[in-house]
Amino acid sequence: MNLLEAMRVYVRVVERGSISAAARDLRLGQAAVSERIDRLEQHLGCRLLMRSTRSFQWTWEGEAFYHRSTKLLADADHAVAEITKEWHQPKGRVRISAPHCIGETLMPRLLMHACREYPALTLDLALNDRNADLVTEGADIALRLGSLANASVIAYPLGSVEQALLAAPGFLAAHDEIDSPDALGALPFLRVNGALEDGHLPLEDEAGTARVVPIRTAITSSHWRPMFEMIAAGMGIGIAPVFACAEALNQGTLVRVLPAYRVAPLELHMLALPQRPHPSRIRVMLELFKAVIPRMLLDGH
Repeated sequence: MNLLEAMRVYVRVVERGSISAAARDLRLGQAAVSERIDRLEQHLGCRLLMRSTRSFQWTWEGEAFYHRSTKLLADADHAVAEITKEWHQPKGRVRISAPHCIGETLMPRLLMHACREYPALTLDLALNDRNADLVTEGADIALRLGSLANASVIAYPLGSVEQALLAAPGFLAAHDEIDSPDALGALPFLRVNGALEDGHLPLEDEAGTARVVPIRTAITSSHWRPMFEMIAAGMGIGIAPVFACAEALNQGTLVRVLPAYRVAPLELHMLALPQRPHPSRIRVMLELFKAVIPRMLLDGH
């Protein structure tokens, strides 16, 4: 038995004063309405209405149940209305986890866009290069670069992140011409912790032939920004996502090293916990990221 439905039928019968009138309102047959009242009384184990052929009189239990039912049904209708409204006008907190580089370059514009579209949302951005799981981080949505290890989440592919092999013009002027990947091993290489830890850089030439060349790590950093600034200061060569170094490349403060070779790209995924359906506050952010981030990656910024 659908208890809420039976309560609605009972309340309508009481308020209309007859089963036939309630049946017309509810677009049910009189027999169906009577059956629902009978089943409700059986479920409750007491008589709610004392019925005759022409009228009825509620019992003490019936009166108490009517008042309780009207309040409960009103609360249920209010809850449905609130959730339905929130589905279209989401509100609440969304915690987003992202790597530092993405968080400091792409996320500000993304979050500005989200705030304009969904002003009732509270957005909480946490930057972390460690691939902790969403539950540990307390995150609703996470952006991850590279391979994925956790199969217990939903992963949405957002595209490939192009990387560039970089150096400052002054650094290149101070060293012999770099005309082959084999020359990289003699140069100081700057990298972020966790990247290229095996001491090899994967490259691909214009014909699509892949090769791996050894590198000599001179400095590692737990954060991409110091590494990026040190490369710009002429302390060595390194790699960075194109969206993060596009401005420096356009201004000429950084230049590509071995431009005929392509650094292997990193895959970018968006992760979410496997709940169905997602709450509207999370759903709208997932849809926004899926729509906007791939365009940012294609534009290079």
